[in-house]
Amino acid sequence: MEINGFSVLLFKTNIRTESDKQFMTELMQLHDISQWTVDQEDVDCVLRIVSNEVQLNDVIALVSQHGYQCEELT
Repeated sequence: MEINGFSVLLFKTNIRTESDKQFMTELMQLHDISQWTVDQEDVDCVLRIVSNEVQLNDVIALVSQHGYQCEELT
């Protein structure tokens, strides 16, 4: 999916708590991912990233290597 020329990546995760979200904030900052959200109210805890620099498989690997579930939401 694209918005204003940027790719929108959607993932199903288990980022459920505020401490999970805070950890993700630090992780995303560390990897220069500035446009992201996680919907903790959604059953799939949807992680949404808007970027042209980040690849789908890179996000899955990054989030997974820190102990969270992460898969492409189709």
